[in-house]
Amino acid sequence: MNIIHPTAIIDENAKLGENNNIGPFCIVGKDVKMGDNNTLVSNVVIDGDTTIGDNNSFYHSAVIGSNPQDLKYQGEATKLIIGSNNTVREFATINKSATLDEPTQIGDNCLLMAYSHIAHNCILGNNLIIANAVQLAGHIHIEDFVTVGGMTAIHQFVKLGKYAFVGGASGVKKDIPPFTRGEGMPYKVMGLNAVGLQRKGFSNETISEIKKLYKLFYNSGLNVSQAIKQTEEMKLSETQKVFINFIKKSDRGINK
Repeated sequence: MNIIHPTAIIDENAKLGENNNIGPFCIVGKDVKMGDNNTLVSNVVIDGDTTIGDNNSFYHSAVIGSNPQDLKYQGEATKLIIGSNNTVREFATINKSATLDEPTQIGDNCLLMAYSHIAHNCILGNNLIIANAVQLAGHIHIEDFVTVGGMTAIHQFVKLGKYAFVGGASGVKKDIPPFTRGEGMPYKVMGLNAVGLQRKGFSNETISEIKKLYKLFYNSGLNVSQAIKQTEEMKLSETQKVFINFIKKSDRGINK
């Protein structure tokens, strides 16, 4: 049984699962599909063709599934897909996609803090922490277990690799390799996210493997192409392959 406050407006065509708690003055649009055990605290707007999993919490005045802030958008029936066990705090905004081929997506177990903005066509993985007032432009891809510090702005089409740690008040215009940490405007990679990796259960041996590649790309004086060529002669672990493959696929180039 769903608990719906009498001031909430739920379109009759919206599809709700079980045990959802929808608080005062919330609005749920006609194309919304919601699973079980979700909480909309108050004044939450969920609109557009938005699919939401289970056990998510949306706090006061979050706006979810609204039209993209893209002048090319002409009203197409685009999508937003949100997984399960996410927390979206006050005044956060998540836009649906601007194109049909790439829905905006949020994975599972993410924390999106107050005033954060996720623009159209962003694809966010699992177990992310996006801190207060982080601003993501369109088409950004963020892999699993990434933390982004508050007041950070990230340029469109940028990719952030697994387990990266981005310090607050940064300006990011190029891709950030997995397992690294950094900060600044412009952003600068400072080293490995060693403490974060230890907390996530990475062994000392695995961290040493990553550090070996980090030194090759950041401390050896080689350019990216030269460093990649050297790795072709190395026997790489699976974790090292994650680092190398990310760099090989980088379209915008990596932050140095």
